[in-house]
Amino acid sequence: MTRPAPAPAHTEYTGLDERTARRRFVAVSFLFWLPAGLTAAPMVLLFTERGLALAAVAAAFAAHSLTAAALELPTGGLSDVIGRRTVLAGAGILNVCALALIGLGTAGWVLALGMALMGAGRALSSGPAEAWYVDTVHARSGPDADLRTGLARGGAASSAALALGMLLGGALPWLLGLGPDLGARVRAYTSDLVLPLSVPVLLGVAVETVFVLYALTALPEPPRPRATLRGVLRGVPAAIGAGLRLGARDVLIRRILMTAGAAGTALAALELLTPGRAAAITGASETGAVLFAGLAAAGFVCSALGSQIAPLVARFAGGSERAVLASLAASATGLLVLAATVSSTGAASLTLAAAGYALVYLGLGAAGPSENDLLHRRVDTSGRATALSVQSLSLQLVGAAGGLVTGVLPAGPLPWLLGATVLLAGALLWARRAAGPAAHLSGRPEPATGDGIG
Repeated sequence: MTRPAPAPAHTEYTGLDERTARRRFVAVSFLFWLPAGLTAAPMVLLFTERGLALAAVAAAFAAHSLTAAALELPTGGLSDVIGRRTVLAGAGILNVCALALIGLGTAGWVLALGMALMGAGRALSSGPAEAWYVDTVHARSGPDADLRTGLARGGAASSAALALGMLLGGALPWLLGLGPDLGARVRAYTSDLVLPLSVPVLLGVAVETVFVLYALTALPEPPRPRATLRGVLRGVPAAIGAGLRLGARDVLIRRILMTAGAAGTALAALELLTPGRAAAITGASETGAVLFAGLAAAGFVCSALGSQIAPLVARFAGGSERAVLASLAASATGLLVLAATVSSTGAASLTLAAAGYALVYLGLGAAGPSENDLLHRRVDTSGRATALSVQSLSLQLVGAAGGLVTGVLPAGPLPWLLGATVLLAGALLWARRAAGPAAHLSGRPEPATGDGIG
């Protein structure tokens, strides 16, 4: 039996030019995260309107988080074995099914299944788009090509999509409910399954369909050996093991993973504490929800701005490592401001709190591209998506643990101080420059420079 010819070496593939690759990476990032923004604002209210108690809503969200965490590493390895484009399309298809179930489902188990499928889609999507962009740029311009600009624009596009989706997802149900009979008209023209709160979710189905088609047609990849079931079953665990070993033996990668966990704790504190604080400011849960949607959208805008200025921050700071230190320190300062103003209701205190909230997201947005620039210079294409999945897993698991601790702390500044302290500890990890050789997933050591970006 004749064996298939081996795929050409990665260096023989030139692919798209850098500008086109950057533009397509921005587009695919925007299209993927827009549905997440559309569904974030109405999700809890939709579940409660379907008759779920708060405990059942929490269980449905837990199904999402646990599924994403359980599949994070296997799906990252899958992308490194069978290709980025296929995995991205699979993530989009899972999200189409998930959003359809969430938008139309009425039983609790159907909604929980939709959330679990969404978690699987989240796990599949964690890394392949960014890995595709880095692979394409390296194939065209070599391993020393500038990555920060493209990564920054991709991060900005993701944040902008979340902000736009959050605003649309919060506004559409409100607009549909303005007239006394408008909600009834929605049901009359559709069915009883479609509520005003379902409309943003079903709009997300349409956007996810566009995402799948775009991923399949606009993201060319270098040829890979034909994947077989046996090869996938053998290759995925190997990629996972290599990713875990990399985090264990490379000081710089270990710092990136610990920093991701610190950022996850800070984000968990914001997401858990801000809605209640918004309701306390406005005096009612309904208006507090509207204020929270506006704040969340503003936070994503600040994150997008932070991503955009990340290359500038790195130049002024003198390298990626110092840029991460400065950016995370700024975020921790924002959380400290929120802790200091938690008991105050005056105009000056509220203005300071808003500025602190914006600073948290601005700093996290600025830190991300520099962290990932360091990461991509430490790994090669055979394990790039796996490394990104390990990073995402660290953010989710440590963030979930931090959220649980935050939830049991007494009300007041203490929960905010916990997030600030953990994030400041993550920033201080970068006070000293990494030393020693880089440990690639491929096992080829590479000399490290003083900046740590090789």
